[in-house]
Amino acid sequence: MIRNLSEDHVIQAYGSLRQHFPDFCGCDICREDVLVFTLNRVAPRYVASLEGSVLTEVNLEKEQSRAPIDVAMMEGFRKVSLAPRCGVRGGQRRR
Repeated sequence: MIRNLSEDHVIQAYGSLRQHFPDFCGCDICREDVLVFTLNRVAPRYVASLEGSVLTEVNLEKEQSRAPIDVAMMEGFRKVSLAPRCGVRGGQRRR
């Protein structure tokens, strides 16, 4: 089975960084928009075997490999907050 391990790390980054953006809507639409924004800006890390998965995980656990994910994620929070597709702005739904 082919997997993009960057996706796992992007999802983890969302969980750890979300609390730092209290004005971010956080609904499923906005969450997925931030995840997609981030995944489109970080290098994919595809693996097809357990051995490849272990080696790639070791590399992704390094601070220098996580930094681009965190930076892209923070930019995603900012951009999605400015123009959420769900219609929420400043905690209130648009009418």
